[in-house]
Amino acid sequence: MGTILNSEKYSMSFTTGGLFLQESIKLALLHQHLQNWETVKEQVIAANLLQARTINSAKRVCYEIINRLRQLSPDELELLLDGDVHEQKHVLWLAICRHYRFIADFASEVMRERLLSLQTDLKPEEFDFFLNRKAEWHAELESLSPSTRTRLRQVLYKMLRESDMLNDNYIINAVMLSPRLLSAIPRERRHDVFTFPVFESGVRGKTQ
Repeated sequence: MGTILNSEKYSMSFTTGGLFLQESIKLALLHQHLQNWETVKEQVIAANLLQARTINSAKRVCYEIINRLRQLSPDELELLLDGDVHEQKHVLWLAICRHYRFIADFASEVMRERLLSLQTDLKPEEFDFFLNRKAEWHAELESLSPSTRTRLRQVLYKMLRESDMLNDNYIINAVMLSPRLLSAIPRERRHDVFTFPVFESGVRGKTQ
């Protein structure tokens, strides 16, 4: 039986870096002053504000961060600048999940579901199982090389650790989302909270 195609392709370009906490704050702060992402991009690259070793590396990281930050609402961007470190990390996780639907689906369908069923481990093979299952619907996943699959898994798990949602022993850390973060999420995006390892009681009334 052949692959059943899904018309909405997954973007699998998250092979660069990790959460980029400090770098994202730096670019968000610059955007607060300039109010234009293209101008931010030009200034960051021209002045090498990310202190990259090469111009290509600077462009790659800058483009990646801006593509994520573009997903955030004004209130969420403000919280990225004014919130505590947990809120900042959670805002960036929202941005990542909105930019990469594959990550959002993995987070809600695997990470959160395992937490709810009291299976609190998230071993690397869970990524492989999920990717293989989604490949039945997404032909673009079948063409990934073994090395690219490994790199994608490494980066995703790095993001999860840097977001404090997964520890070094692959145990899921349930999170409590702050009232400020829940209020900053636009009403039409309330279900984005389910990309976090949260229990229903922690977000009840905030997803309607």
